[in-house]
Amino acid sequence: MDLAQAFLDLLAPGPLALLLLGTFLGIVVGALPGLTGGALLALSLPFTYRMSSVDGVILMMSMYVGGISGGLITATLMRIPGEPSAVVTTLDGFPMARGGRPGRALGLGISASLIGGALSWIVLVLLSPALARLALVFGPFENFALVLMALVLIATLSQGSVIKGLLAGLFGMLVAYPGIDETSGQRRLNFGFEDMAGGFSTLAVILGAFAISQALADAMHARQRFESLDPSLRGIFLAPRDYLRQAWNILRSATIGVAIGILPGVGASISSIVAYSTARNMSKTPEKFGTGFDDGIVAAETANNANTGGALIPMITLGIPGSPAASILLAALLMHNIQPGPTLFTNSPQVVGALMASHLVSHVVMFGMMIAGCALIARLMYVPRAYVLPVVIVLCAIGALAENGRMFDLWTMLAFGAIGFLLELCAVPLGPFVIGLILAPLAEMQLRAGLMATDGSLWPLFQRPVASSLVAVSAAMFLWPLWRDWRRAAARERSSTNRPEETS
Repeated sequence: MDLAQAFLDLLAPGPLALLLLGTFLGIVVGALPGLTGGALLALSLPFTYRMSSVDGVILMMSMYVGGISGGLITATLMRIPGEPSAVVTTLDGFPMARGGRPGRALGLGISASLIGGALSWIVLVLLSPALARLALVFGPFENFALVLMALVLIATLSQGSVIKGLLAGLFGMLVAYPGIDETSGQRRLNFGFEDMAGGFSTLAVILGAFAISQALADAMHARQRFESLDPSLRGIFLAPRDYLRQAWNILRSATIGVAIGILPGVGASISSIVAYSTARNMSKTPEKFGTGFDDGIVAAETANNANTGGALIPMITLGIPGSPAASILLAALLMHNIQPGPTLFTNSPQVVGALMASHLVSHVVMFGMMIAGCALIARLMYVPRAYVLPVVIVLCAIGALAENGRMFDLWTMLAFGAIGFLLELCAVPLGPFVIGLILAPLAEMQLRAGLMATDGSLWPLFQRPVASSLVAVSAAMFLWPLWRDWRRAAARERSSTNRPEETS
């Protein structure tokens, strides 16, 4: 594989035009509520059939990168994550934007996306064979233990009560279980309703919980405009000291993103969850997370884009996609009669070169496009809510109906919009709810696969070194916030009892 030649070939007019088009479409679709980069890849798959394998890989790769990155725009400016992986970005991006610093919020997210993608590219090029072999250590129990750790960490994502965060996450998991049991093929928890035979649409639930609930909340203040924002989005270009201050956070989050991306089928959502939670737990000021804190935005977006390079490693070397979007890329290769695996580097070096080159260049192009286009998107903030909210609701309705074409999904979106609105009125965070919804099917699938392989025994979860280590970390992460809150409560109680004695 001649990587230098792959870059030269990519800069030819035809391939470069495909890369620009794919990145632009990915950003737009990733930013729109209800449409995801994965959906764009699936819809574009038939159009690559008549392309050469190299051109098809370039187009799909650029859409992949653009879709992952584009979700941060609406997540930051409107608290509507265009991509599920951008859910965590809303926790700090939206408060910072509403606090009068939309430019800085976007600048942090876009810069972190570029750096995270570039770092993952280095790992992809230099260490892909060795890291792919390392992923072979992970079986179903290891994957379940990793998901368990992410589910426990949802408690640390919530502001205020840890118990409310856990309850929200458990409620999200409960919503994910109606439908078809993938192991037995039997229907479950459909309560006799035929429309629930396939369960709730994850997309419809997310749109309802985040977008519709926000629309309902904003409708109560429809005549009130958003806070005045600087039309130049001052602060979108970061100073060198900002990069230096975030250097350790970036390296740690990129490492998490790449490592989790290597694991088959996990995806970018867990990367952002673990990176954000790790940044908060290791911070000297964890109380600032969720209020518009730089570290939270950087951790989430660095891990998101670092996941893209990690997810490609097992796909290239083992033929195992590291994320749902990577599985569509795998399908594109198979459609062109290219079999990913150890022989891909020798049998189709031009395809490997095109994939690696387009991964890096797409991140650079994404950075330029998003810096140039954010000012136009930010103008939505100046439009009165009475005009914006109907458009948001219509876009959400189109997105909910586009997936399956069922009215039931539309009603699901509206119902969970009302539920999300009520949860926020009760100070129950929505982030853990959506995260539990996304991770529950993966946790169940991995646990059942492990139990089927061991005749129902759970002992390997505690006997295998990697799995047991992850379980131990999960237990520590669960107990640490409770112990910390108990210490704070005890300190407050001691101070309140000592105060009368001091005054006397």
